[in-house]
Amino acid sequence: MAHKKAGGSTRNGRDSNPKYLGVKQYGGQHVRPGNIIVRQRGTQFHPGHYVGMGRDHTLFALVEGTVVFAVKGPMRKRTVSIKPLEVEAAKNEEVAA
Repeated sequence: MAHKKAGGSTRNGRDSNPKYLGVKQYGGQHVRPGNIIVRQRGTQFHPGHYVGMGRDHTLFALVEGTVVFAVKGPMRKRTVSIKPLEVEAAKNEEVAA
């Protein structure tokens, strides 16, 4: 007589993997092209100048520069932009002269 011992039920045996969402590069931080700035579900943050958006709404840098967060427009949307490196270098030259 082959018997299988009673297994009991596991009702709590499921959990989803973490998705690692959120802001990855904060305002004032230096980024290079391709760096991920924000991973998000939906558009809590909208892309601004020199920022691209992927299929899953991930925001990433298109140029090298500094990250700038702002609230813009009549809808008060939170945007993420990049201040390009060339602009910063030109300002530093003006100050030095």
